[in-house]
Amino acid sequence: MSEHSNVVGFEPARSISKAGRFDQVTIALHWLTLLLVAGQLTTAWLLSRAGDDGAAAAGLLTIHRTLGLVTLSVVAGRLVWRAAFANKPPFPASMPPPQRWAAKLNEYGLYALLLLQPPTGLGDALFRGRPFTLAVWRVPPLLHADKPVFHALHTLHEWGALGLLGLIGLHAAAALLHGIVLRDGVLQRMLPWTVADR
Repeated sequence: MSEHSNVVGFEPARSISKAGRFDQVTIALHWLTLLLVAGQLTTAWLLSRAGDDGAAAAGLLTIHRTLGLVTLSVVAGRLVWRAAFANKPPFPASMPPPQRWAAKLNEYGLYALLLLQPPTGLGDALFRGRPFTLAVWRVPPLLHADKPVFHALHTLHEWGALGLLGLIGLHAAAALLHGIVLRDGVLQRMLPWTVADR
């Protein structure tokens, strides 16, 4: 009985060792990015509900733009860290090639949208031809208003947000599949803590 309990108790740790672990900096940047994106999606949703409350909308836009700038900096830092220093564990041997390709495509798609969203949002603000606030800075009008360009960038920004939300949903669903159903350690390798760390 006790021998069986030990086997069950150590099963997740063995799975984690098979899947490997990302380094702590990569893990921290991953969860920081998630928090920043959650903040941006929340402010975007609140903006759509602000209605005629101009002061509330202006405050939400400032927070949204500022979070976008911080997100762009964090994602750029993640890519530099990933290229130069990160521990990138391989996929577990049990993971079939189509799942590996899907995981890579999802990851590349997330990075692409995380890098593209801030410039389309900034372009949206610039081509309105009006001053706007970014963090504590009041940015004067830098470009003349151009409605077709503004509308195109605004549409791209909205579609990008929907695409990002969809990819995040797929990413989360795949992580839960690996963590709850397949139990191959893929989920645990990006958690801030695991059974193996205790």
